[in-house]
Amino acid sequence: MRTPYRANAVPRPMLRVYEAIVGLTDSVCDQHLDSEYKALSRAMAAALCRKRPSPVRSGQPRSWACGVVYVLGRVNFLDDPSFPPHMKTTELAAAFGVSEATIHAKARLIENALGVSMFDPQWTVSRLIERNPLTWMAEVGGIIVDLRTMPRYIQEQAFVAGLIPFIPADRKA
Repeated sequence: MRTPYRANAVPRPMLRVYEAIVGLTDSVCDQHLDSEYKALSRAMAAALCRKRPSPVRSGQPRSWACGVVYVLGRVNFLDDPSFPPHMKTTELAAAFGVSEATIHAKARLIENALGVSMFDPQWTVSRLIERNPLTWMAEVGGIIVDLRTMPRYIQEQAFVAGLIPFIPADRKA
């Protein structure tokens, strides 16, 4: 569920743009964040490069790179000190050499292009995925349910279908 098929596949014409963006995100993630932010940044940059038309075709790679990390940080509470790693928006802007206005503008474009929202399970780091309520929500018989409260056979079907990252009862055992 966490890493979709072709997560980092990039069309050949967009390869240079992708490499420029991930070169920057990799550097900042290595210096200030962690390997999971690095992997998610690569996946998000690839997803942006696959969009038709791709929003990252124009603009500075550092602006897009910072926007990617900022969007991931919003989903994962990067600016909250109680959720490590922690980094304020001003620090993020300084790390990429862009303004906060640029961050917010690119973030809005990224969120719209990829349909990213708060608590988005696709972009949630593994240490928060279990606590993310949207991870467990699915439509069953026309009703939105929390799959953690459903019988095991339904949880198993949801796991096999890639809707949930694990079977909750197995994690507690």
